Amino acid sequence: MNIEKELFDAAANLIKVRYPKGDGYAAAMLTEDGQILTSVAPHTFNPSTEICVETGAICEAHKLNKKITHSICVFREDENSHFQIFSPCGICQERLFYWGKDVKAAISSKTGDVIFKTLSELQPYHWYNIIDDTYKF
Repeated sequence: MNIEKELFDAAANLIKVRYPKGDGYAAAMLTEDGQILTSVAPHTFNPSTEICVETGAICEAHKLNKKITHSICVFREDENSHFQIFSPCGICQERLFYWGKDVKAAISSKTGDVIFKTLSELQPYHWYNIIDDTYKF
């Protein structure tokens, strides 16, 4: 099994366990040393207090001082729906840029294929382009 499929399955399986009924969202991220970190986000009564699904795994990577190489966000509308991929929002892309422009993120696809693109492919004109590659945040 390739790592892209393994990440998709890790997120989908977390949804099945954490959200057995109804809608569900989960993220899975791969660290440079091969660890898979997963996360969910709480559903809140006030949408302005919600966080992105990827945030937990991003914070976990920071806590463990590990570099993220791949990120995927998976959702389903209800327990009878198929799983789909959400491309990372701009905020999560900014959070992932911490580890560099070569971090790969899964993107939405009408065909349901699991497709990863680097952050530099997602944002070819990002401000990161003016920073020397040796710069570390």
